[in-house]
Amino acid sequence: MRLKRSWIEVSRSAIAANFEAVRALVGPQVEVAPVIKADAYRHGAIKVARILAPLGARWFCVSSVDEGIALREAGIDSRILVMADSLPDSLRRAVAHRLTPVLHDVAEIAKLDQAPEPVDYHLKIDSGMGRLGTRAGAANIAAAVAAARVARLDGLMTHFASAADYVSEQTGGQCEAFDRLVGELADRGVRPHWKHLSSTTAVAYGRREAWGNLVRPGHAIHGYVSQVRAGDAPPRNLLRVRPALAWKAAVLAVKELPAGAPVGYGAQFVTPRPMRIAVIAAGYADGIPHRLSNRGKVIAAGAWAPVLGAVSMDVTTIDASAAPGLRPGDSVTLIGREGAVSQDAQQLARAAGTISYDVLCGISARVERVFVD
Repeated sequence: MRLKRSWIEVSRSAIAANFEAVRALVGPQVEVAPVIKADAYRHGAIKVARILAPLGARWFCVSSVDEGIALREAGIDSRILVMADSLPDSLRRAVAHRLTPVLHDVAEIAKLDQAPEPVDYHLKIDSGMGRLGTRAGAANIAAAVAAARVARLDGLMTHFASAADYVSEQTGGQCEAFDRLVGELADRGVRPHWKHLSSTTAVAYGRREAWGNLVRPGHAIHGYVSQVRAGDAPPRNLLRVRPALAWKAAVLAVKELPAGAPVGYGAQFVTPRPMRIAVIAAGYADGIPHRLSNRGKVIAAGAWAPVLGAVSMDVTTIDASAAPGLRPGDSVTLIGREGAVSQDAQQLARAAGTISYDVLCGISARVERVFVD
């Protein structure tokens, strides 16, 4: 069997169980639309969709039309919501591939209305994040919706800027702004079927007033829930999920260095004593954050192995002193568990001074994906 340099193992059962956990929490009246943009946070969007569609995932959320087309071409028939693609040719391509576009400006309704046949869309409301989404009032929105012949408003959505921050009042303000607009539109006869505001954090910490009738979990599907900040935060996370991804790398070399030996670029580490080091086949081109230089750690033979010196493009050097049996061709774990020792993307992210989304999405395409039970 060909030895791999670096690879991730994605658990099918974890992906499925995480989806079922979200569905059980929100109940049968709320649709669960897994977010599988960025290649399902690098877990593999097509395979994740193929796991979840047979379980009843009737919606998937992606960022771009290209991501949606890839799912269609792979045979995914669920509805696909394209959340962040308003490039000039995107609407035409979305219609051609039976994708549901999210519009961010009322002027886009008239553009979509040029489609040759009826097409559904969702309208994003900028309820206070100041990013994508319309800030138009109910009268302007209602007029644009009524003027359309074939473009049909199927849903209203917004996105929270500070869902994990229970000190800030921003999320409550966004909920109020969204609900107020929904009411004003209803007074004008505009009543889209779907209303959705929440991704993982608002689901996990029970902001039921913000669930609408559809939620968009992404991080949770892949096994993570962000910690909330202080304030009037709920006492616990209601959602029990587990990371679906483990990341491993092969050992290229093991060697003994004397005291005073420089390690890696810039001699950022110098051995304080004779040390046993190992060089693993993954670096920042594979997605190991460069900021883990001299501060990160991996798991080798069930023991912690600190990163020594600078993370290089293709390799990283670790302290193998606690793993005397480690040999070239063995593997180490960057994310995952070996015996009693484990490290997830959130822990790795904290060491690098970033967020777990960044770590997961930063895993390079050259890192092979392997799906396991």
